[in-house]
Formats: sequence, C-alpha cells, structure tokens
Amino acid sequence: MKKVLIVDDAAFMRLTLKKILEKNGFEIAGEAENGDIGVKKYKELKPDVVTMDITMPIKDGVQALKEIRTFDPDARIVMISAVGQKPFIYEAVMSGAKSFIVKPFEEKHLVKVLTQVLEM
Repeated sequence: MKKVLIVDDAAFMRLTLKKILEKNGFEIAGEAENGDIGVKKYKELKPDVVTMDITMPIKDGVQALKEIRTFDPDARIVMISAVGQKPFIYEAVMSGAKSFIVKPFEEKHLVKVLTQVLEM
C-alpha cells in the first residue's frame, strides 16, 4: 500500500483527502497543517507521495517543496491549489512538483493523478 503525506492548513481538506485516499487503497502516513511541519514529517515518515497545498501559514507549499527536494531530489510531490494560483503552480512545477491538482477536484481525478505520479 502506498503511503501518502497530506499537507494542508485546512482541517476539512485534510479530512476530505484522507477519506478519499483511504477509500481508494492508499495508506495515510501522516498529516501536517503547514509546510514547516510537512518538511519535518516528510523526513520522519518517508512517504511515497505528498499532497501539498500551496497557500499555508508559516511555510507555504512551494517553499516546503523546494526544501524537501534539497534532501530528496526524487520526492513525489503533487501540489493542490485553488483556482487563481497559476504563478505559484508554475513555480512549483519548475521546482520539481510532479503534478498539480486544482481545487475543487473530483475524486476520480485525484486518484488518477496520484497513481500516475507513483508510477513515475
């Protein structure tokens, strides 16, 4: 079972992602409410893939992505962002994000993207 780390400052979004992913055969390795905690949990838990919100307090998703990729260049990180975050999505992809998903998203699309990223 593939382990996922969910990084999002919104508790309802973490819960939504957790329910969808568990229902579709993923194991939730852990959760983090900001990029700083996300980086620490990535080092501790070594997940197979990360869902990373872009806009978060303390350390945003793009900063966290860059930090994780400095010690794990092969990290599989999928950015999840609201519509209107195009410049951040571009920066994230240029910084090594494997894919991105725009909120609101459909369950089928989320599962498809994570499955594709895990096969990379």
